[in-house]
Amino acid sequence: MAAELVRPRDNRMIAGVCAGLARRFGTTPTTMRTIFVVSCLLPGPQFLVYLALWIFMPSEKTTATAW
Repeated sequence: MAAELVRPRDNRMIAGVCAGLARRFGTTPTTMRTIFVVSCLLPGPQFLVYLALWIFMPSEKTTATAW
């Protein structure tokens, strides 16, 4: 079963989009960030996709702790 697509609270650099995608696809956040930076050298809407994911990917919920 694949992990849920959320922006995690840990391993964030800017918004946690690459860390969330890395967790979802089973890679490291560093690998996903490298793929994103290299893809920015190609023509396309990479920054718009990143911004859309930042807006629409839910943030990871924190667990409530008992008093």
